[in-house]
Amino acid sequence: MANFTLDDVRQRTYKARDAWWTVLLVDPLAARLVKFTANRTRVTPNQLTVGALVLGLAAGACFAVASWPWLLAGALLYHLSFTLDCMDGKIARLKGTGSVFGAWLDYIFDRVRVLACAIALMAGQYAATGNVAYVWTALAVVFLDMLRYMDALEIYKVRSQMRTTLNAAREEARALELAARRANGDLADADEDLRSAEALTEDPEADAENRVVGDDPNAAALQAGFNQRFPWYARIRNVLMAGRIRPHLISGIEFQMGVFIVAPIAAAIVPGAIIPVVVLSGIGLLAFELIIIYKFWLSSRDYSRSLAKLNAKIETHRAELPAEPAQAGAVVGSSG
Repeated sequence: MANFTLDDVRQRTYKARDAWWTVLLVDPLAARLVKFTANRTRVTPNQLTVGALVLGLAAGACFAVASWPWLLAGALLYHLSFTLDCMDGKIARLKGTGSVFGAWLDYIFDRVRVLACAIALMAGQYAATGNVAYVWTALAVVFLDMLRYMDALEIYKVRSQMRTTLNAAREEARALELAARRANGDLADADEDLRSAEALTEDPEADAENRVVGDDPNAAALQAGFNQRFPWYARIRNVLMAGRIRPHLISGIEFQMGVFIVAPIAAAIVPGAIIPVVVLSGIGLLAFELIIIYKFWLSSRDYSRSLAKLNAKIETHRAELPAEPAQAGAVVGSSG
């Protein structure tokens, strides 16, 4: 059997920055369960993913009953389901057993859980009250969840493409400059000249969630334009980062918890509280999504400027290179 310590779990599985709900309300329990599971059992990440779905569907069944004891039970089961969902990734990172199929399974089962619980929660309330607003609320929950994760995946993909393009241009510019300086007898290092054009390398805002605490990111800031407009943001970000909390305070995770934990608990105390809580959660999600889109727009402008600088350097260094022998020979041959 393995002998992982709690510190091993924290250093190798905690994300460098995560949702505040996860950091404060899930990780303290999940880390201890991961330590026990990794050391004492042969449970796999995919088995935990399936277990999370089963608990999520059980939460949905409780929501469908609609009475206050079952709403409380459903909220508890949903929280436990999310805890298992966090554990599968931690086990995979700790043991190095992650897989492409496991990541796909986790994503699909997350969406199935949200869909099932949204339908069950709102259908139970509709059956109990006859208020058609619950039907529209269910549709809104599913739509917002889909919007959030589609937007996140697309932005992540585009950012990766932007970094790949800039890295390739940077390397080409460096190689051409060194070649030109060698040809002219000047071997001075060109790195300092090129660094000024590298405004877009890694994005701490997007990538910290894919790093773990034990990693040394050494990442350059991507959000130059955003930070210039909002200098106070860096101070808030640094305070939150000290506790591993991302500035995106209402993400898909907090939205789900608002809908499937806070709202049922509130409705168990105050009948009819589900829709107001869901509306507030949705407004918060949309507000932070707009901020992310705005930051992404500014990043795209930084990217365009950086790429233009690098392309200008590439053309300049190409012009500094002497004519290739093959081309020179072709000219001489034609004139003879």
